[in-house]
Amino acid sequence: MLLERLDLDLGLLMHPGPPPLARSRQPEQNEAVRILLVSQMYPGRSDPDLGVFVAQVERELLAQGHEVERAVIDHRGGSRTKYVELGRDAFGKARSFRPHVVYAHFLVPAGALAAVAALASRAALVLTAHGRDVRNIGAIPGVRAATRLAVRRAAAVVAVSDYLRRELVLALPELRDRVEVIDCGVDLRRFRGRNATEARALLGWNGDGPFFVFVGTLDERKNVRRLLEAHERLGGGQLALVGDGPLRSLAAGRPGVRLAGRVPHPRVAEWIAACDVLALPSTIEPFGQTLLEAMASERSVVATRIGGPPEFVPPGAGVLVDPLSVESIEAGLREAAELPTPNLAARVAAAEHDVVRQAARIADVLERAAGRRR
Repeated sequence: MLLERLDLDLGLLMHPGPPPLARSRQPEQNEAVRILLVSQMYPGRSDPDLGVFVAQVERELLAQGHEVERAVIDHRGGSRTKYVELGRDAFGKARSFRPHVVYAHFLVPAGALAAVAALASRAALVLTAHGRDVRNIGAIPGVRAATRLAVRRAAAVVAVSDYLRRELVLALPELRDRVEVIDCGVDLRRFRGRNATEARALLGWNGDGPFFVFVGTLDERKNVRRLLEAHERLGGGQLALVGDGPLRSLAAGRPGVRLAGRVPHPRVAEWIAACDVLALPSTIEPFGQTLLEAMASERSVVATRIGGPPEFVPPGAGVLVDPLSVESIEAGLREAAELPTPNLAARVAAAEHDVVRQAARIADVLERAAGRRR
């Protein structure tokens, strides 16, 4: 395991000891909560779109008066030794920053590494599960054991959707009454209603509508193959694919399809503003951050019905489809294109997930873990 390569004492994780709240160094009254953020995904110079949902929560925690230090991976690719470096960074910053709580995104490896950092600094531990980290339990040797060690030490465990909470409890039944559901929210200031015609002119996106946008990795899980086939069946309209991945060549040269490539997060807002409908018919979607961003931008969505989207995409804001059926996706594209642009019902639904509100809920969890309510 990667943890073993850090030369840290994993026996600490397995020692029964006092519960996390009793071990943590608690803040004084009126003292800001000191948070060490640990994540294996975070925006960086070469990958500005990586883990933007983590960064936006961090910004709001800072705005609410908390102190945040971070140990993160801010790039894609590279060797697996980057996780060793993440562990060393988290361990070192835990000792120097002396946080009240270590807050990790993803259960393994970041959460397991954060558990060691929390023990090193006698801090509380809070973990957030996002999706793949839950799917990896039982699928990759050693992940179940590492996850159990981490959650055993956690004062709180958060899942970004109720769907993911159920999947996590199915994998680890001992968490049945310990998982809270809080998504990372959407920045309603960045993602807001804008004139679609002006946005398309800015991007040089021409042709006859309707205009569809996909944002994500061009791979099988995001269902790009079926989306392309469904769009072709429409016999018209434009589809922009914002992102990159192994199925890029499958989309190249198709009529009405534009490959925008991977773009910085601020430019994602431009592409969403330029469309009539955002389509994300993934084979499974634990939450669906991009859907929420499109809805906040007053755009209708086509979303998979498998996973988290049914929890926040109401009728009138978009269409839920069977991701394994090209016919269902095609029908969803047609139906969503008939919804109004701008779609104010979508904005209203997204506003329930304002990042300011969600960060406040996360802050409450962190404060309770640290043994203090502000």
